[in-house]
Amino acid sequence: MGKLQSKFRRRSDLYKAKEGAEPAPVHQVVQYEPAHTDAINCVISLTSDLCVSGGHDQAVVVYEWRAGKRCKSFQGHSREITKLCCFKGSSLIFSASRDKTVLMWDLGRDTEPVQEFCGHELVVNGVVVSPDGSKLCTGSRDNSMRLWDIESGECLQKHTISRNLVTHVCWVPGSTSIVQTSEDKTIRVWDSRTWQVTNTFPAKQYIQTHCDVSSNCYHLLSSSNGFGGQGCEATLWDLRQPGCKVAEYRGHLQTTACSVFVPPRPGYPALVASSSYDSSVKIWDQNTAACLYTLTLDGSGPLVSLAPCDSSSLLCASFNTGLHQLHLDQGAMPSLTEVARF
Repeated sequence: MGKLQSKFRRRSDLYKAKEGAEPAPVHQVVQYEPAHTDAINCVISLTSDLCVSGGHDQAVVVYEWRAGKRCKSFQGHSREITKLCCFKGSSLIFSASRDKTVLMWDLGRDTEPVQEFCGHELVVNGVVVSPDGSKLCTGSRDNSMRLWDIESGECLQKHTISRNLVTHVCWVPGSTSIVQTSEDKTIRVWDSRTWQVTNTFPAKQYIQTHCDVSSNCYHLLSSSNGFGGQGCEATLWDLRQPGCKVAEYRGHLQTTACSVFVPPRPGYPALVASSSYDSSVKIWDQNTAACLYTLTLDGSGPLVSLAPCDSSSLLCASFNTGLHQLHLDQGAMPSLTEVARF
């Protein structure tokens, strides 16, 4: 590419501002107090103003992202935190870790864990709460999926499948179905009542890293590992016809670590957001799979997690530069702007 560009005569005078013209405003990114001291693995939205994040410093941090203020930090894991989840409308937070455990925290209480879920033999990479808030589902690299009673911490169900190295789990809202992705490149749907697999999607070419379910429960998003533009895609599936692929979103050059549905805005096309190890966040038209905007966060390293807060706000977790607050303009030509870092 460099050689091709060098053949063109540079006409810098074409791009000089005209005399007397006002200089274009320079967008300033606000730097708040950092939430963590090391790489961040995950971020979720707790309320309209609060987010929760976890990473290599073993801390679970609650942050008031609109005000740029750190609210609370929970310490209890002995190794890095891999995933987080919460039960909407409550103050409960669940953190999964490379130390093989899941801890439950209460934002309204002290900084000690209020429940511990022990039993996995390897790193826990998936954690999600049931729609009624009574059960917890976890998945691990030990090939097992487990169901727990939240109040007692008792393991109610365990099912091990060979090579099912779980990478992520999500509960289909208002249902008994759980979706999980795996390093064996497969997506499985579980019935929480029988604790059996009810559907297995066709295997993808690369490891599936993440999954997300649309608010109307019609669609599933999965994300693919990859390199050099091979793999690296997000895939839209129809949950009403399990295994039916609707669209693929291709354009990232390295692993797509996370893809999520953007909260819908009336009168505007449905959107999907994805983040990648290539340090970029992309906005896609959900139906046409067209890439509408790409934001590159230079120096951030892998962008491993996205948390939609509302139809115009996304939080993004990075390895090198902390958490990023992004503003999404869903106008005729959608755009994405970095607003703050913390």
